[in-house]
Amino acid sequence: MKTPWPLLILILLQSVCAVFFVSDILATVIGVRAAPISWQTRELLEVGAALGLVMGVVLGWIAYRRSMQRTEAAEASLRLLQGAFHDHLESRFREWQLTPAEREVALFSLKGFSVEEIAGLRQTSPGTVKAQSNAIYRKAEVSSRAQLLSLFIEDMMDGSLEAAPADQSQA
Repeated sequence: MKTPWPLLILILLQSVCAVFFVSDILATVIGVRAAPISWQTRELLEVGAALGLVMGVVLGWIAYRRSMQRTEAAEASLRLLQGAFHDHLESRFREWQLTPAEREVALFSLKGFSVEEIAGLRQTSPGTVKAQSNAIYRKAEVSSRAQLLSLFIEDMMDGSLEAAPADQSQA
């Protein structure tokens, strides 16, 4: 990821100001001043460095707010995508005319649970889960869990997975 130039300016500005203050304090403590400077020049340097630090705080706040806005936008986009994916799953399940039990098994299967794990979660036998999985594969016209998952991945990749308005998802 490329670092934005305002952030680079912010880092440089704060670094210069910090170096000024730290070197000034060290020079005073150690007593290593090559030549005394006038108090006006010293005050101007300190005011400039202080303004630089204040600008750094302001620019830091702006960078923080922008970052938060990007994060909120990404989270909102993710929520829309999750809703669209859920709606798409339900649409496919209706299209395949899956029973409620088959829907549950299909969902667990797509989430990556093993047959034994699904049986444990549903409190059924692994044989029942296998039979329901085979019914799902038959209805979806696939032969394995990988092919079932690939149907949904293909839908996402070809752009057919789009967010539907909330009122249409109930149809």
